[in-house]
Amino acid sequence: MKDLIDNINRISALNSDEFKKEMNNIRTVFEEFITLLDSGEIRAAEKTGGVWEVNAWVKRGILTGFRLGKFTDMSEGAFTFFDKDTYPLKDLTVENGVRIVPGGTTFRKGSFVAPGVVVMPPSYVNVGAFVDSGTMLDSHSLIGSCAQIGKKCHISAGTQIGGVLEPIQALPVIIEDNVFLGGNCGIFEGVRIGQNAILGSGTVITSSTPVYDIVNERVIKANENGVIAIPENAVVVPGSRQINNEYAKGLNLSLYTPIIIKYRDERSNKKSTLEENLRLI
Repeated sequence: MKDLIDNINRISALNSDEFKKEMNNIRTVFEEFITLLDSGEIRAAEKTGGVWEVNAWVKRGILTGFRLGKFTDMSEGAFTFFDKDTYPLKDLTVENGVRIVPGGTTFRKGSFVAPGVVVMPPSYVNVGAFVDSGTMLDSHSLIGSCAQIGKKCHISAGTQIGGVLEPIQALPVIIEDNVFLGGNCGIFEGVRIGQNAILGSGTVITSSTPVYDIVNERVIKANENGVIAIPENAVVVPGSRQINNEYAKGLNLSLYTPIIIKYRDERSNKKSTLEENLRLI
């Protein structure tokens, strides 16, 4: 693995002329890289010692694929696709154990979807994303590049998980185990959602969005790395806060803000319990 990491880091630093001279060798290195990424053996981010860390070299490898790839016709049957030849559709069979309901779902090569995942149409999983076992992606869900989704999550209809390829050092969106995201949520820009959290329908969180925890009487903001972390077991809903500017006050204007209204209890557990029968293959 060290040789692969060193090769990816070296290739990413090549100028255009150097890159062109090494195209054949770079293609060989990239094929090894994308095979490991596609199988989940390497990831864009990993939890080590309880802390999530970005694997910048993996992001460099993904960007190398865009630099290397040729724009080509990748159409299949009645479906037309025009993209870089380095990123075709992910090759899945029934042996992968991923239940994909008919209706128009796409996985890009270089994404990993674990056995036991259920996907309702239409959904899209981009390169570098990792979706762990037992998770359900409901209709019109988008899993962006390098996003990391944990075990037994429910990503409800219309929810968007943003992609983070650049900057290289930026932590991608992290959704930890057993998280329930209501319909039409939006999680973007390196946000991390702690395990067992529940987000009510329509909740949008970005790294620049302060989250008001009224249980603990605090405001959660992004840390020095630009990551905003929603605590484990938090129940978050859309809310608003008054704008103190006199002009805004006169017009009764307010700003959107997510609010932690409580932490999980028996009642919220019952409302968000995942139906295991839906996930049986």
